Amino acid sequence: MSNLCKNVFEAILKYGHDEDFDPVVDFKFLPTDAPAGSQEKIDVLRKRVELGQPLWHNDDRVDYSGLTGAIRPRE
Repeated sequence: MSNLCKNVFEAILKYGHDEDFDPVVDFKFLPTDAPAGSQEKIDVLRKRVELGQPLWHNDDRVDYSGLTGAIRPRE
């Protein structure tokens, strides 16, 4: 027998829903200096979900100041 849910209602019955989510804030919940949209930030957010933590930390980077990037000359 398959463990796959046939629809969203079965998934909610089996796993619950986001209204039941109670994020865990412990010593592992640390801010990140990774800029928004970077692979590093995506990896941090993914790890937070896996650990049951809130997605956003009050001390996460909020801007792009101090960053440098590659500049590609126009052709």
